Amino acid sequence: MSNIAIWNGTSTFVSGSSTPFGFYDTDSTFRIDADKVALWCSQRMGYPLVEIELQSGSFYTAFEEAVTTYGNEVYQWKIRENYLSMEGNLTSSAFNNTVITPNLGTNVRISETYATEAGSGGKVNFYTGSFTMNVGQQDYDMDAILASQGISGSVEIKRIFFESPPAIVRYFDPYAGTGTGIQSLLESFGFGQMSPGINFLLMPIFFDVMKVQAIEFNDQIRKAAYSFNLVNNKLKIFPIPTGNVDGYLMFFEYVLIDERNSVTVDSRKNLVTNVSNVPYNNPVYNQINSIGKQWIRQYALALCKEMLAYIRGKYSTVPIPGAEITLNQQDLLADARSEKIALLEQLRAMLDQTSRKIQLEQQSAELDASLKVFTNVPLPIYIF
Repeated sequence: MSNIAIWNGTSTFVSGSSTPFGFYDTDSTFRIDADKVALWCSQRMGYPLVEIELQSGSFYTAFEEAVTTYGNEVYQWKIRENYLSMEGNLTSSAFNNTVITPNLGTNVRISETYATEAGSGGKVNFYTGSFTMNVGQQDYDMDAILASQGISGSVEIKRIFFESPPAIVRYFDPYAGTGTGIQSLLESFGFGQMSPGINFLLMPIFFDVMKVQAIEFNDQIRKAAYSFNLVNNKLKIFPIPTGNVDGYLMFFEYVLIDERNSVTVDSRKNLVTNVSNVPYNNPVYNQINSIGKQWIRQYALALCKEMLAYIRGKYSTVPIPGAEITLNQQDLLADARSEKIALLEQLRAMLDQTSRKIQLEQQSAELDASLKVFTNVPLPIYIF
């Protein structure tokens, strides 16, 4: 180990063997810059006035890590900014050079769960079942009924088809007290089966709605309307069935709780499901602008200082004839760590300033300022 040569001031980058991972070895711009970065970092640390206890491979490693760190920071920010729009996309193609268009895909998937509970959509299957009513039997165990029909698992009854006729078919209920006093149904024009179809005057929709509500309240309060009560899948029918109801089928809708609670609604494979499989690859070095490359060089320098500090930290002093030399391990390590933190904070702050939210706020502020300026512009007077 003592025979390993340290930095001699020159280096030649060799593709496929100079960097640990070889992420950017095929990039001609990276290969050219690798030797330049090695020389720049060594001179920033004092070479050739002092020896730098590193090799060319150490500089190449720092350079590769700096490029990768830059890409990670940029793409992590992109994921945070657009994850809701990315989730559910295919992972087969990388997003590196793709303009991410905001969409409502995730919002729609969330809203579909509410639509399921409202019975107006969603991706949960609604099943229909039935059972036979019996004279004098008021209580029915829906779980037992479904089990007898071979339905296993927990279920939730969503709807019982045991309802009185809708109020619209009783539009002319004389007990409701909401008639218009005009009984001409315009049968000669074929309007007798239409609603409202009873007046020559077109009324707003809320007029019909108020009549329907009045009739329904009338039935609930003044009549012995029939209904049901469903608690914990135990059905109670009101009033107790009498007369000729034997063999009458009562229909209902239900959902399987396991299906509703399933989180694997989308059966497709190779989808973006979390931040770990969002398809971002390492950046293409020759596509990084000068601002990014300068950040990469500075971060590589901080990494080189950190490596050199660990090497020099093995011995705090080095004996020489008649004296000792104290190495600057602590200074190097402190500088490296503070520089790395500062560079990351600087990059993250710059990325945050380019977020969609901040950019829209800036545009809004510019518009407000422009309007204030335009209010002071004199308006010409036109004479006709």
